[in-house]
Amino acid sequence: MQRTAPEGRGPVRYGPPAPEPGLPVLPELATVLASAASRAEGEPPGGGPELREAACGYWWRRGLRSRPDELAAASGAQPLLFALLGAYGGDVLMPRPCPAWWTPQARLLGRPAYHVPTPAECGGVPDPFALLETVRRVRAEGGKPRLLLLSVVDDPTATVAPPETVSEACEAAVGEGLHIISDETWRDTLHRPQETVLLSPAEMWPADVTVISDLAGALTPASWPVAVARFPPTQQGIVRRARTLDILTALGAVLSAPVAEAAAHALGEPGQVTARTDQAAELHARVAAAAHRAVLTSGALARPPQAGRHLYADLGPLRARLAERGVSDSMELEEYLTDRLGTPVPGGHRFGDELGALRVRLATGPLLGTTPEQRLESLTSPAPLELPHVAEALRIFGTAFDELR
Repeated sequence: MQRTAPEGRGPVRYGPPAPEPGLPVLPELATVLASAASRAEGEPPGGGPELREAACGYWWRRGLRSRPDELAAASGAQPLLFALLGAYGGDVLMPRPCPAWWTPQARLLGRPAYHVPTPAECGGVPDPFALLETVRRVRAEGGKPRLLLLSVVDDPTATVAPPETVSEACEAAVGEGLHIISDETWRDTLHRPQETVLLSPAEMWPADVTVISDLAGALTPASWPVAVARFPPTQQGIVRRARTLDILTALGAVLSAPVAEAAAHALGEPGQVTARTDQAAELHARVAAAAHRAVLTSGALARPPQAGRHLYADLGPLRARLAERGVSDSMELEEYLTDRLGTPVPGGHRFGDELGALRVRLATGPLLGTTPEQRLESLTSPAPLELPHVAEALRIFGTAFDELR
């Protein structure tokens, strides 16, 4: 999505950032995919019984009881969210910042999307008081707020919302008659799983929360698009699931049989899959911590990363030095850092932040190596930060920020 920039400048880019380099495909999953390549029959809309049974087991192990007829799968998180927004209707509220692909889905449907500030300690979940104020303002202006999107484990900020914050935000949303869509894509990427308390909104408000998960967050390669939704165990949930399946069918957003079989295997969480998930989370945690130190040393701000593969930096304190380099907003900051680091660095405007705010999302993936062989070496090394290619990438990263001091 694009919007015309002020003073005749080029378009302000609001679409999703460029794809990031991923870790090599787990051989076990590649074998499952290859073994299913000869399947002639396709998956039905919403996914076949094997995939949905596997997804049920995945959520049961996380305290969310599910049945196959309460689930739906699609060929990616974007078409799945699009179908959910179409099935539930109404205006949409979401935190600021939010994942880059959320707002375009609402805009494609012609739905107003309202961004609500997040509390100081985390992203992904709106501040409860700001949420109530926004809902009442939208209604006073004639709007019909009906949906709240949130992510307890957040992209872009890489934070995990405290349980009390989740509870207060969900209580405010449900009290105002909003249905909650909880994106839990990154829940299996915690950097310190033994020290972090993660609470799904569906545990507290089972009748008012639909959960979605993009398996590319932790279980499958991004090149195999598959996402799953868990609907509330209510009559309305049944109706909304049926409507969602109608939309997915119209979009043709169905899974290929080989990808569905590989996804079902991953959702079953055999030993090699869970080992890879844990290994990847630990690797990204180490690299993110090093990148976070470099950002803070420069005088910029960033919340400590707790999950995922990113951190969200605020270069507002460096505004004067950036102005000397012709950088005055997040679009210019995106262009400057992308050129300086040699890898895409999306600006905060892509995530719902104001254009004038000097914020960017920084990814850890590009710091792991430029080839599949280097990234695999980073994954398996007991000391990845000491590898020459990782150390050099972190040096370049640190220098780009250090020169702004």
